[in-house]
Amino acid sequence: MEIRTFCDLIEWTRILHEKLAKCLAHCAPLHSDERASFLLKYLASHEVEMEQMVAEFQRQADPNAASTHVYDYVPHDSVTTHLECDDHYAKLDAAAISAEVFDFHEQINSLYQTLVGKAEIRSAADLVKSLLDMEVEQTKRLVRQVERMNDL
Repeated sequence: MEIRTFCDLIEWTRILHEKLAKCLAHCAPLHSDERASFLLKYLASHEVEMEQMVAEFQRQADPNAASTHVYDYVPHDSVTTHLECDDHYAKLDAAAISAEVFDFHEQINSLYQTLVGKAEIRSAADLVKSLLDMEVEQTKRLVRQVERMNDL
């Protein structure tokens, strides 16, 4: 997907969360380790929540901010993760699954952090800052929940 505006960026982020959710959910019943399978189910449900939150940003975004061009500020291939659903996560242990998903979120957070500093229009900067805040809080929540699972 080519990202030209902040609206495109939000849609791209929503699609990434959606793809990751589907892939994690697909791999959950395929995993031979019960703990890893449970983790995949939990992570998939969290990604669905994230996708819905991002979609809500899309619906509520200030039209002027959403239509602001962002093309020059977004590095190409800025987020890399395994989103092809080819049973990849069914082959990883719980620690590797967590590491990949956490890295995915950190890449999105880093991209948004970069954009907050580069957005020239205040409403666009506010939009990206709100998205960043939501992504950071949800990433922290995800890390805490996974750590609790590890403690069990």
